[in-house]
Amino acid sequence: MLFLGPDIQMTLEEFRLFRDFIYQHCGLNFTEDTKYLLEKRLGKRLQLLSLKNFKDYYYLLRYSPAKEQELTEVIDLLTTNETYFFREDFQLRTFSEEILPELRERKEKAGNRQLRIWSAGCSSGEEPYTIAMILLDQPWLRGWRIEVIGTDISQRVLQLARQGIYSESAFRTTDADRRQRFFTIEPDGRARVKDEVRSLVTVSHLNLFDTARVALLGRMDLIFCRNVIIYFDQNGKKKVVETFQQHLHPEGFLLLGHSESLINITTAFRLRHFKHDMVYQKPAAAAPGGGGLP
Repeated sequence: MLFLGPDIQMTLEEFRLFRDFIYQHCGLNFTEDTKYLLEKRLGKRLQLLSLKNFKDYYYLLRYSPAKEQELTEVIDLLTTNETYFFREDFQLRTFSEEILPELRERKEKAGNRQLRIWSAGCSSGEEPYTIAMILLDQPWLRGWRIEVIGTDISQRVLQLARQGIYSESAFRTTDADRRQRFFTIEPDGRARVKDEVRSLVTVSHLNLFDTARVALLGRMDLIFCRNVIIYFDQNGKKKVVETFQQHLHPEGFLLLGHSESLINITTAFRLRHFKHDMVYQKPAAAAPGGGGLP
């Protein structure tokens, strides 16, 4: 059994070192009034590694041969991942009842039967699997090539997403019919996502600030990024939203969380008013200076 000693205090200088290091790595923004959060969460690693102070831990993260693995531990400790299936139902109704038919019409006119959707910040997988279930409820999509790509910076939650096994708390807004059609019950009472759903979804590790890795994703028809950019400062938000703009097809859609908006961030999207919700859309022609992928 491991016995942990008293909490190690983080000095203001140490806080600023960690704050700047984490911001440069992935854009997570910590202000001085959240110093206690870094101290409490990262203090667990100091004790497990038998380090005397946060400066020693900082140098380990910067220069140790094990720095990449340890940085993964840091990100897992600092990110919050609260989600469940079919979250924000009115937005999902807009997606299924209005956006998908629009995409269908546009793509069939172009003779393109492919649909690519990115769930950025997918956490433990409930969002990309929800998207896949909605797509399976669209009979006209049979025969289409469908890709739902879930990404997250936390390796811990991605492991849960790959397992695809969920407890009761993940089903607070899931109707009984979908639970029966898309899940099987494990011996311990938890529910496993069926293979027909899993086959549409790929999950992988991705830092939204790693432009080289993000570039490998290619173009998308629609991006879900809900309750993610709230953790970035203004410059971080602009950088991530510009990435989304570059990776969307013309007239592609960006679905944010309902506490998030693009006001004072970018003018590269227009706000579409649908029956159930408002959604951002990339214009048919790229905004001047907005760039884009070839």
